[in-house]
Amino acid sequence: MNSLPNQNQANQTQSAQVPPKMNHGGHELFDCHEIIAGMINVMDQYMMFRSFMKDQELIEMLDRQYSFIESQYNLIVEAFSTGQKPSGSTGVYKMTQSHDVTFGIKPSQPKKPNQSLNEIKEAGLSAHMLGLLKSEASLIGMAACEITNPVVRRVLADTIPNYIEMAYEVFLYQNKHGYYQVPQLTAQDTQAMTQAYVPATQPVQMPTAKSNQMLQ
Repeated sequence: MNSLPNQNQANQTQSAQVPPKMNHGGHELFDCHEIIAGMINVMDQYMMFRSFMKDQELIEMLDRQYSFIESQYNLIVEAFSTGQKPSGSTGVYKMTQSHDVTFGIKPSQPKKPNQSLNEIKEAGLSAHMLGLLKSEASLIGMAACEITNPVVRRVLADTIPNYIEMAYEVFLYQNKHGYYQVPQLTAQDTQAMTQAYVPATQPVQMPTAKSNQMLQ
């Protein structure tokens, strides 16, 4: 009966006892493969989107984001394969769009699936870009919470704000051109919603911890 705990303990290894490139949990390996494959997917689809684009502003945005994503990809691959600090920094993505947002809904034609490749336009292409960036940002954020290798975790965590910034840049482009309209509640409802919470100012009375004997 007492041999089982000792046997389990013999199969356990502390991260400090393994070389950096082997400092990966099983779930981490699968998550990182999904993240890296996802980055390749974003770049591949960006390349396909570009062939349909006519708006030079969106083309320049796509090229700028593609180049930045590629640099992030190289850093993550380096950190993941070596388990050590990569040769470069994740950097900070700098968008060029104005932060002004247009509120309100303008009448427009109902949307429907494209009937041919000739109907593919900037509205749909930019929407695909936004969806890809949001998905990759969410995936990296979920995985970074449970990465065992500290270097890989930090590189991934530092990458998330850049994906958020790129996605926000696409949103601003869409909003400016009327592709992504932003409705508002009435002033009264907005005021009620924004004032629905107040700061916690009183000392918290936490319950006392129960003894192990009481929990058994």
